[in-house]
Amino acid sequence: MVKIAVAGGSGNVGQEIIDALVATKKHEILLLSRKDAPPAGETVPGVTWVKADYGSLELLAEILQGVDTVLSFIVAHSDLGNTSQKNLIDAAVRAGVRRFAPSEWASSRFDHMPWYDGKAEMREYLKNLNKDKKVLEYTLFQPGLFVNYLTYPYKSTKHIQPMATPIDFGSRRFLMVEGGDDARITLTTAEDTAKVIIRAIEYEGEWPVVSGIKGDEVTLGKLVEIGERVRGGSFHVERLKADDLQAGVVKSSWVPKAEHPSFTPEQREAFTMQLTAGIVLGMSAEAFSVSDEWNQLLPDYTFTKAEDFLVDAWRGKP
Repeated sequence: MVKIAVAGGSGNVGQEIIDALVATKKHEILLLSRKDAPPAGETVPGVTWVKADYGSLELLAEILQGVDTVLSFIVAHSDLGNTSQKNLIDAAVRAGVRRFAPSEWASSRFDHMPWYDGKAEMREYLKNLNKDKKVLEYTLFQPGLFVNYLTYPYKSTKHIQPMATPIDFGSRRFLMVEGGDDARITLTTAEDTAKVIIRAIEYEGEWPVVSGIKGDEVTLGKLVEIGERVRGGSFHVERLKADDLQAGVVKSSWVPKAEHPSFTPEQREAFTMQLTAGIVLGMSAEAFSVSDEWNQLLPDYTFTKAEDFLVDAWRGKP
């Protein structure tokens, strides 16, 4: 049993991980929140709610006393200057925390996706922290794209909110870069990710710096074929010019709306084109293709194949 602190755990991914940790009945879990108390009806048995002032290094260090592992789900584009997450890291070091996982939970690289710039900065911050000597064991958990997003507009897990992407199984359509059919993408279920995180927390060896979690990996062209089998019909694939996308112009018959809960309505409106162009270019650059460190460290674990998951998720739906 270890004491685990979760920062930003009220978000989609954080809640999935918390539920999985609670289900083990093995660990003491602290949920760090800027709010005084959880909203009515949102308390979770086995989780201690703690108000955290991310602007105070001293108070954070006090909260983290006795904590073994910190999992951060702080939204990068909402953390101006990475102030909250930097203070969390510094407080973890001061409190003697053994392990830290920054807010990653997605791609291996950030090509064409400037909203992830904060994540790139945190990678450098942690790297420099251990430059002279190791003061904090940390890892970058990277599952690629949650295959759960491909069930939009239907929910396929308790907490992951459906999100429109350029891969639209519901309307049988797909946006990709011209010549991008062979680009590879990693698709991992939220459930597999949560189970691997539990195994990682209980892992007695040293964490690798990069923690790729490769549920399944296919080319974009293969994903179109999977979509056509799963949905029982042809997909309308629009292949866009990279030059247009790099200029922020999406010349397609449709554009997925930016509906992620971390965005305000104003941000959703402003970022829709930028997000679409960036994600399409990012997929072409294989930014969502991740390594397989935890597949190797957990050879007994069987990951869910993307097509198997999608067949079950779309069964009986129009």
